[in-house]
Amino acid sequence: MLAGIDTHKDTLAVAVIDLAGRPVLVTELANTEAGFDALEELVKEHSVTRVGIEGSGNYGRGAAIRLVLMGGLEVVEVPPNLTARERSGRPGAGKTDPGDAVAIARLTARESGLPPVRLAVGQAADLRALADYRAQLVAERTALASRTHAELHGLLPGYQDRVPRLTAPTFITAATDLLADDTSVRATLTRRRLVRLAELTAEIQEVHGLISDAVQQVKTGLTDLYGLGPVSAATILGEVADIRRYRSRHAFAAANGTAPIPASSGRTSRHRLNRSGNRQLNRVLYTMAITQIRADTEGRAYYLRKRAEGKTGREALRCLKRRLSDVVYRTLHEDLATTAQPVMTG
Repeated sequence: MLAGIDTHKDTLAVAVIDLAGRPVLVTELANTEAGFDALEELVKEHSVTRVGIEGSGNYGRGAAIRLVLMGGLEVVEVPPNLTARERSGRPGAGKTDPGDAVAIARLTARESGLPPVRLAVGQAADLRALADYRAQLVAERTALASRTHAELHGLLPGYQDRVPRLTAPTFITAATDLLADDTSVRATLTRRRLVRLAELTAEIQEVHGLISDAVQQVKTGLTDLYGLGPVSAATILGEVADIRRYRSRHAFAAANGTAPIPASSGRTSRHRLNRSGNRQLNRVLYTMAITQIRADTEGRAYYLRKRAEGKTGREALRCLKRRLSDVVYRTLHEDLATTAQPVMTG
């Protein structure tokens, strides 16, 4: 038997299907310890060998941990976009949690390449939490800075000559000084925004220091790669958790979205951009590729060779990202080989 779980804050929609894809049991359990006990009994009762979970890193984390600890059970992550595609193949059925659970179970039965659930613990979990928290702070600062720029433009046309950006304490102070004599409501609110921007900038720097210290303790070779700083290394280590989850470098590339998707038809043979996969890893590889292209590196030489072969700039960049994915994959395996006990566990 196979099972699929659609996870939510309060409930778990669970579907058990046979090898032909026919539902044997569809039920709903509480997303609590008592619900996990019932889930474990359900899995044993129906001799389930493989379980697919959507959202194992969020609301499904507790259930995923319980299933992994059972042992002898393959637990895989089912991406939401695959579930939506499976659901769209049932026109008129609508969207329900039990229906999604059945779709997840059928994907679990059909898709052999689904990755094992990522259960980062210890240092991996800490690094992921730090990287995620910093990303949230940066996103908040970016949104607030954009709004503040709009307000400053209305209050002080031409201010941008003295305050080109609002991501450095010096410019935040300069903007505050420009508004010193303005007692209007908009100016008062803008000064409040500037205070918050200063707080966010200071906290981002503080979290960056925490990430640097944490990555240094891991002793990974990722930070020796050109274009990967402590934050990028922390993102990779936290998202991957254990590189042994991926059976090959090709599986790793597919999981991070750098493996192109075949899109051939008739006499036309081509590949298209892969927009799926882990977008955090994909963004790190993109930044790494851009950084290498801008300097005298092996990455830049590879990029130029691809351009000389007739590829467009974007195509050459995607080729470089795929190559760097292999470099990261190899480096993470080298990290495992040089440590008596794996630092990252999942």
